[in-house]
Amino acid sequence: MLIADDDLVLRDMVRRYLERDGMEVAVAGDGHEALRLLGSEHIDVAVLDVMMPGPNGITLCRGLRQAGDYSVPVILLTALGEEDDRIAGLEAGADDYLTKPFSPRELALRVRSVLRRASTPPSTHPAQITLGNMTVSAAARTVTVDGRPIGLTNREFDLLLFFLTHSGTVFTREELLSQVWRWDYGDLSTVTVHVKRLRSKLGEHHRIQTVWGRGYLWQRDLSAPEPTR
Repeated sequence: MLIADDDLVLRDMVRRYLERDGMEVAVAGDGHEALRLLGSEHIDVAVLDVMMPGPNGITLCRGLRQAGDYSVPVILLTALGEEDDRIAGLEAGADDYLTKPFSPRELALRVRSVLRRASTPPSTHPAQITLGNMTVSAAARTVTVDGRPIGLTNREFDLLLFFLTHSGTVFTREELLSQVWRWDYGDLSTVTVHVKRLRSKLGEHHRIQTVWGRGYLWQRDLSAPEPTR
């Protein structure tokens, strides 16, 4: 994994903890070094500070996604209370975030969570789901629309697969945060941003309906009222 932060003390503390936890850790003190490591090393998960010098975490994450790289889960480190940074990071394609200060144990749990969800689709899901011109492969974690691949982050894919396997049921943002993110608590705007991104990427093929005052559902019948965009 890669940990990129300009705080030397934080960087070394996290590195030592994660190495004791059995992980191989590369470190970077600024965005330029992080970019070099992302381009030259095999990185399974990147932990990026949104305030480091050079290309910051949000810029690096956006660059990965715009280049079509959705294989590297990204966890952003944000300052406590900086909601704008968290939302901007999620909109840039981040899979998760942690607010400073945080415990190395919590970071290790988040890292293992994104790696597990990226590599092991739930066995109860159908191997492939076809809905009109959209095909979703749970095993390969890929989505195609009219034969064209759609790049989704790990969390976006998890959210889509959850909707598809629970269509016609309304879920609150709290329930989605618990069921998809496995968080007992957290920023509900995380769900809002991911729903927005999923609608944008799927375009007219999405069936996510907003049920005002309650939450979201994946609409089974297209003859029903048009989903709220």
